[in-house]
Amino acid sequence: MLEYEKSGELKTKSIDLLDLAPSFITGSYDRTCKLWDTASGEELHTLEGHRNVVYAIAFNNPYGSVCLSFNPQSTLVATGSMDTTAKLWDVQNGEEAFTLTGHSAEIIALSFNTSGDRIITGSFDHTVAVWDAGTGRRVCTLIGHCAEISSALFNWDCSLILTGSMDKTCMLWDALSGKHVATLTGHDDEILDSCFDYTGKLIATASADGTARVFSAVTRKCISKLEGHEGEISKISFNPQGNRLLTGSSDKTARIWDAQTGQCLQVLEGHTDEIFSCAFNYQGNIVITGTGKLSTIGAEPRVCTEEGTESLRKKTRWRILK
Repeated sequence: MLEYEKSGELKTKSIDLLDLAPSFITGSYDRTCKLWDTASGEELHTLEGHRNVVYAIAFNNPYGSVCLSFNPQSTLVATGSMDTTAKLWDVQNGEEAFTLTGHSAEIIALSFNTSGDRIITGSFDHTVAVWDAGTGRRVCTLIGHCAEISSALFNWDCSLILTGSMDKTCMLWDALSGKHVATLTGHDDEILDSCFDYTGKLIATASADGTARVFSAVTRKCISKLEGHEGEISKISFNPQGNRLLTGSSDKTARIWDAQTGQCLQVLEGHTDEIFSCAFNYQGNIVITGTGKLSTIGAEPRVCTEEGTESLRKKTRWRILK
């Protein structure tokens, strides 16, 4: 059973997230997660349970997100929090399945692999933990970074794990053995986010130095450098086709880039606060961006489609260029 708010009243209901599509989910400094209807922007449910901040923004699709993620089968939702724990939730009955404990600092990143049997959590304790999603048991711990972890995710065939850190590097790990494979360098400041494309052939990194980079996952060499933001880049993601990148920045804008050339194709403006999270939907024709500060609760995400852009509370006037 899940507690949720409706017309200012706290209610309890058993829900199936599979029935909520098309939807997306966000996490907040108010310690809750909220489910939204993508088309209307209507708030559907409020999920409560963590004792501290939850960082998240995700569509209900097989591709996951930063610190909140659906498994590929959409049978589990995982949330990570500043309370140093991650939680797995059964979406059929709304009940907590497991609490993953063992980190000594807040969890800022988590991701399922594409088969859904493993989940990784990245923490400010400088480590990444690999967990069995079916039992909640810790499988191994990845140790090598010398600063806080900012991102952690599997590639598409589950053979590699990519981790980003505030030590200015990204690392590649063998997903089965947990052994370190390679280190990606080049940024002049902290890595704030990193990701694979959906083929696993490309890696993108975003940094507090205001730039993003694209690397070959095979050669580990830099292919392109994305320059144009006037502040740190806190989020980066590929579209499902792998030819575009989306970045969100403290300069209050999001940008869409050509992944191969590094050319900026479009600047998405409208937010009045720094953007901390952004994502493409499953088809790549909708973009969602989220803002907020430590002192802000309930900052409004914006949804951008090919037809235009809409705040969850009010309309603006931007559009995605094909």
